[in-house]
Amino acid sequence: MTVPPAEHTTPQPGLTPPPGCPAHSIAGADGVTRLHGPAAATDPMGLYEKLRAAHGPVAPVLLDGDVRAWLVLGYLENRDVATRSTQFSRDPRVWHGWKSGEIDPATSPLVPMIGWRPDCVCADGEEHHRLRGAVTASLDQFDQRGIRRHITRFAHQLIDGFCGSGKAELVGQFTEHLPMLTLTHLLGMPDEYGPRLVHAARDLFKGTETSLASNAYVLETLKQLVATKRTRPGQDIASVLMAHPAGLSDEEVQHHLRLILLAGYETTANLMSNVLRMVVTDPRFRGSLAGGQMTLPEAVEQVLWDEPPLMVCPGRWAKGDTSLGGKEIKAGDMLLLGLAAGNVDQAVRPDPSVPVHHNRAHLSFSAGAHECPGQDIGRVIADTGIDILLTRLPDITLAVPESALTWRSSTWARHLTALPVSFASRAPQTHDLPASLPAPPSPTSGLPAVPPRPVADPRPGHAPEPRASWRAWLSRFLRRR
Repeated sequence: MTVPPAEHTTPQPGLTPPPGCPAHSIAGADGVTRLHGPAAATDPMGLYEKLRAAHGPVAPVLLDGDVRAWLVLGYLENRDVATRSTQFSRDPRVWHGWKSGEIDPATSPLVPMIGWRPDCVCADGEEHHRLRGAVTASLDQFDQRGIRRHITRFAHQLIDGFCGSGKAELVGQFTEHLPMLTLTHLLGMPDEYGPRLVHAARDLFKGTETSLASNAYVLETLKQLVATKRTRPGQDIASVLMAHPAGLSDEEVQHHLRLILLAGYETTANLMSNVLRMVVTDPRFRGSLAGGQMTLPEAVEQVLWDEPPLMVCPGRWAKGDTSLGGKEIKAGDMLLLGLAAGNVDQAVRPDPSVPVHHNRAHLSFSAGAHECPGQDIGRVIADTGIDILLTRLPDITLAVPESALTWRSSTWARHLTALPVSFASRAPQTHDLPASLPAPPSPTSGLPAVPPRPVADPRPGHAPEPRASWRAWLSRFLRRR
């Protein structure tokens, strides 16, 4: 139950500077450590520990373009910043960098991550309460049983696409697509939007020169969705946001859809990849699952502690001069929540090898008033999708040496680039796919219900064959080894 070793990480192809380029240096102006570029991408967890040793729980860092910020490394300090909204604002307009010319809003790849938007993430106080209430209502309309039905349908469709070949690349064929298929469906978008949005979302989080274009594509797609739902509302997140008593404008609806889509997709896709990597590379992890010492939801929580899907969360801005972790923070300074660093702080985890899968006190979904409102949906997607995959393909094994696995890192997150696996080939089970549920009961907003999709009659005289528990199969498999 350890994080992937640093030597397996590879910088993003095509972005390695030539020898002698200053970008190879981890230090920027005045010796401040860069939190970007190839040097920082090779071992982010190691970099965090070096910063902690040199500076304590709060360290000065440089973002892309050598933009100055503070990286919060301590667990308690992260919680302090996340929960003390009177001192640390979520509104990026507080940042002094906009006025000082430290960043070019028209070209900087940081803008999609730290720029102001009309959504609840960039708001404080009453405005945050108004917007957050609408988001919560839009997510709460779905019960977990209904969401699981949709996830189950999409998971089976994806697995049917590769189960007959006896091999698969799980990142590109499963973990990147299941969350997006589920989220686009809940938002009220056609399923075929998924593939292009997967590409745009990943590019946006990389922080490359095309991030602004990818962000524009996502926003334009969601703008079209809002226009459609104004004339044809349904039982989906977009429609509930528009009908909520908070009275969101079309622009506010559009940006909240962006928030739900991107935050939900990125974290869930990474989480699923990390859990499945542990299943196929760590015999103890897999044995604990098979033997019942750890349930699948507990396995997800363990990975959330060890490998947060979002390693660094932007951002907070100091409303006034203050001190934090022994550092003097000035008014308008930018602070970044170091979620991954906080999760391994010795103050709360003196021995990282001790399992903590029963504990949800990690920082992976942030904390305080801005704690992720959709985290339970993310957990349901991960739990359900992985369980279906292991039930259908219980003999799944890594198809390459573990040392061949590589990662792509950015300032904000670390992504497993591929997870090739092999298994005994099996026939698709399309005829066993559950139909999507009818629309949930209409909320108080008075939105009309969407009629259920037509469902083909089951084959006469053919009851679905019961599937053996993947845990039981895996337990027998491990005993034979």
